[in-house]
Amino acid sequence: MIHEVDDILRGLLTRGAFAGSDVEVTFDAPTRDWAARRNAPTIDAYLYDIREDTKRRQRGKMSLRDEQGIVLKQHQPPRWFRLSYLVTAWTKRPQDEHRMLSAVLHTLLPKEILPPEDLTGTLAGLGLSVPLTVAGLHTEARSLADIWSALGGELKPSLDVVITAPFLAYPEYRVGPPVTEGLGVQVRGTEGRPDDSPVRYHSEDSVGAAKEDFAQKHGATGTLREQRK
Repeated sequence: MIHEVDDILRGLLTRGAFAGSDVEVTFDAPTRDWAARRNAPTIDAYLYDIREDTKRRQRGKMSLRDEQGIVLKQHQPPRWFRLSYLVTAWTKRPQDEHRMLSAVLHTLLPKEILPPEDLTGTLAGLGLSVPLTVAGLHTEARSLADIWSALGGELKPSLDVVITAPFLAYPEYRVGPPVTEGLGVQVRGTEGRPDDSPVRYHSEDSVGAAKEDFAQKHGATGTLREQRK
């Protein structure tokens, strides 16, 4: 799931304001050594935090249906995880970096909700929309200054991009075949051994006739058993 979110974020940036440009999109840790090797304009989206969004946790089961709406399988609801990216721009001039960050804002701000058709892989298969926030309040346990200190780099302007994606890691449960016929009635007498008693099946349209016929031949000693076919 994490690599699929990487691909989604890369696609949003390369197809957005940076389409047709020579700007690279990477996911490397922006350390001091890495920054010294940069020789081209780069947007770096460093994944610095992964944690579950417990407010979205659900119970029960979800159904997987085909194109006709028939239930094929069932599984438990997915768990949702917040993937936090530290997005920075790298060029030789701060003004150019600011323009690149503005382009990131221009690209991602309209994408508050990513619909299923914009997703790929297992995320697209779940048919769920994925929320995206950019430059929101930093609510994680570590501050951005602490992150830069851990990376050994110098503090610079950055955007906090959070994509909350579903993760399905539960077994699937098979379900029974769909009901294709209406209600029917099986009629069996009680004389002799049960295995020797004939069984007749009546469709839903002939239930009334079956009951009347059974009552005439077997009286109150017979049994009726209805089952769905």
